Amino acid sequence: MRAAIISISTSRSAGAGPDTGGDALARFVTDTVGAQLAGRDLITDDEIVIAARLRHWSDTEAVGLVLTTGGTGFSPRDVTPEATRAVIEREAPGVAEAMRAASAAHTRHWMLSRGVAGIRGRTLIVNFPGSPRSIEQAGAAIAAALPHAVALITGESGPGASHEPASSSTASH
Repeated sequence: MRAAIISISTSRSAGAGPDTGGDALARFVTDTVGAQLAGRDLITDDEIVIAARLRHWSDTEAVGLVLTTGGTGFSPRDVTPEATRAVIEREAPGVAEAMRAASAAHTRHWMLSRGVAGIRGRTLIVNFPGSPRSIEQAGAAIAAALPHAVALITGESGPGASHEPASSSTASH
């Protein structure tokens, strides 16, 4: 599975410090999920720019997984969920719910994350928080499910994936 990371931070993209969220996601992708890192972006908090990069990684690069970090809070500049919703075709609410639930044990502000997850074509897109510690905590909740989710989306075999066609006959009761 190939994955891409998009770090969203106006200050970091202007050179004000290292991309610690992107670094944490890169470790998560390679060490925890076991995916190949196809590339990384560091961009400003701009809905149009974010949506364009999501489309690029999904449509042009055809990666199976795009993970974003940053821009999921309540600040007026936090527009990552809106950009993600603008490009996905189907939401995957359980992924975002699991991430928030995992954060509840670590911060009293867990419910302030507005991150979403969804599917665009054959790509799963997941919004992570910006904090490396939060990335680790939320990532632990979904890491095992990501390869299977991508396998289902792409039609590749995965653990527990059924290759039996759905029955088109009706059973008599």
